Amino acid sequence: MITIAVSKGYLFKDTVKLLSKIGVTFDEDIFSSRLMSFDDHSGAWRLLQVRPSDVPVYVQQGAADLGVVGHDVLTEMNSPLLRLLDLKFGFCRLVIAGSAELKKTGLYPNIRIATKYVNSVEKHCRDKGLKVNLIKLSGGIELAAQTSIADAVGDLTATGKSLKENNLEIIEPIYDSTAHLVANALAFRQHYEAIVQLVDALKSHVDVAQKVSNRD
Repeated sequence: MITIAVSKGYLFKDTVKLLSKIGVTFDEDIFSSRLMSFDDHSGAWRLLQVRPSDVPVYVQQGAADLGVVGHDVLTEMNSPLLRLLDLKFGFCRLVIAGSAELKKTGLYPNIRIATKYVNSVEKHCRDKGLKVNLIKLSGGIELAAQTSIADAVGDLTATGKSLKENNLEIIEPIYDSTAHLVANALAFRQHYEAIVQLVDALKSHVDVAQKVSNRD
């Protein structure tokens, strides 16, 4: 049996739906179940439903052979896992956002930026030659700008709706993120044939979906 650790939430749902297209199916109540581990009907695959930031840990420690997790998590954690396939779903963008006035002036030295993604934001600013003061928060990032904890925020956005609702505008994009299939190097060698077959099967559906999306 090959175990796949998958990020909780919408990435889990999209992963299950994609797997069903290649014949890896689960019980119908998988989305409503309170269980954290699910075996497919063939008994060949097991899904673990875990927090996004825990996916690389499960895979790297060998508790899971594969993982499905966002590029943002992998980049922020500087994960050494093998990236096997960009699954093309779960799109979002890490951005620096702030007030309309800040958008006009741009970022400036020693600006205070609140973010969960301190490594990614720090690297982006460092590459620009800009020294900033980072404030690490775990959630409610937009509130930091409203309460004057920070002058700007570094946060993920998919549509920009939440930023607009909090009177924030995108100042600079940092990177785009989608879900990736990753592997533990040892597990990849041990289950090489099965994993390669899985990747090839998934890639065919991902490519078709991408072509349809591009036409739309």
